[in-house]
Amino acid sequence: MKSIKTDIVVIGAGPGGYAAAFYAADKGKKVILVEQDKRLGGVCLNRGCIPSKALIHATHMISESRQSVKRGITFAEPAIDLPKLREWKEGILGKLSGGISLLAEKRGVEVWKGRGYFEGPQKLRVETEEGQQFIQYDHAILAVGSRPAMPQVFDLGNPRIMTSTEALALEEIPKDLLVVGGGYIGMELGTIYAKLGSQVTVIEALGNILTGADPDLVRPVAQFAEKNFKEVRLNAKVLKMATQKKKIEVISEFGGKKVEELYDRVLISVGRVPNSKDLGLENTKIEMDDKGFVKTNALRQTADPAVYAIGDIAGGVLLAHKAHKEARIAVEAIVGEAEVAENFVIPAVVFTDPEVAWCGLTETEAREKGIAVKVARFPWAASGRAMTLDRTDGLTKLVLEPETERILGVGIAGVGAGELISEGVLALELGAVAKDLAECVHPHPTLSETLMECAESFYGTATHVLPRKSLGSR
Repeated sequence: MKSIKTDIVVIGAGPGGYAAAFYAADKGKKVILVEQDKRLGGVCLNRGCIPSKALIHATHMISESRQSVKRGITFAEPAIDLPKLREWKEGILGKLSGGISLLAEKRGVEVWKGRGYFEGPQKLRVETEEGQQFIQYDHAILAVGSRPAMPQVFDLGNPRIMTSTEALALEEIPKDLLVVGGGYIGMELGTIYAKLGSQVTVIEALGNILTGADPDLVRPVAQFAEKNFKEVRLNAKVLKMATQKKKIEVISEFGGKKVEELYDRVLISVGRVPNSKDLGLENTKIEMDDKGFVKTNALRQTADPAVYAIGDIAGGVLLAHKAHKEARIAVEAIVGEAEVAENFVIPAVVFTDPEVAWCGLTETEAREKGIAVKVARFPWAASGRAMTLDRTDGLTKLVLEPETERILGVGIAGVGAGELISEGVLALELGAVAKDLAECVHPHPTLSETLMECAESFYGTATHVLPRKSLGSR
């Protein structure tokens, strides 16, 4: 039995966990990083962000090759080698995880492979292959993340009913795929399988896909789905599922009628739940909300002063870059460098086709909260660069404070929106006004110009669109 004393123990080696461990080591602290998976990197690297984006890129090549016909360039119909595609994807994950391990070694962060369990105040038990080992810590950072939700009514123990984890394993290309949930995970994975050749049906309980994004930004994605999916059913719900030989029988309600159908596979994409069980949290002073997320203050400190929580386990928006930022806040609080928590801007990106990205206040939020705003829009149909890409389906918009013209929010729909949104984040962080963005020279021809011209359109001076007499309040 091994027992060791450390300054900081980090439980979970995802984007938040390893960022916290590395930052703490950079600050001169003795750090132990505990991870129960074989590979470092957490859900994001191994079963989420990275593999999904790899497959999105790979399958985008399929649609690009077909669309090139109208440019006078014709390719043979793609032949899909699933084992090779999986091997390529796994190669990426292995390299990234290996890089994290090397960085941990170079920084002097000790990595323990095993499951962490709080034994009591400032004592963590780690169940490893060598047996139980113990860590006495001054501070702990909890970064154990979340997992896909699987409602009991859908959990038949049938591998043909998948979560995102199984869907990204890409075992086969089903002829008929049902996606339950039209959020960002469901729409991203639905896009991948549709491009691989599956007939994709989406069932969404709400009246819109991608809830949280403004409707005008979602519209290009909905138009893509209309052309490339078999069907998207809004205001619909799944009532029951059952195994029917090699199919899944699904009974759903749509348009006031019950529908019975058979699918080769079903993807359940109805949200995520925190990994807060079986951690021994009851042996600490940590408090949780009714959904199992750990409560923290602005500095990410829990009700147990020795324990901090970051990322998905602490609730809020479940995004890797949020976890990374919170890691730095927690470490700075522990080393005594944090005076007040930052009110930082968290961008959101949905990697559908086209991508959708936004940051700050959305037009929908402003309307719901009764906040008066002005909105400027620039359609990508007026962008020369978008036209050269055959992607004029995009839109760039600014949400502005009427009196000061300060930028309150930025939204982008279009190819590469995830890369472009960071300029919006910078504008919000610096408190920029529309004039600042309008006067920044942007290279031509680029998609980034749409941000400049969107700001110019607010003043009626955009070169490539006719001026509007009045934008009015929204």
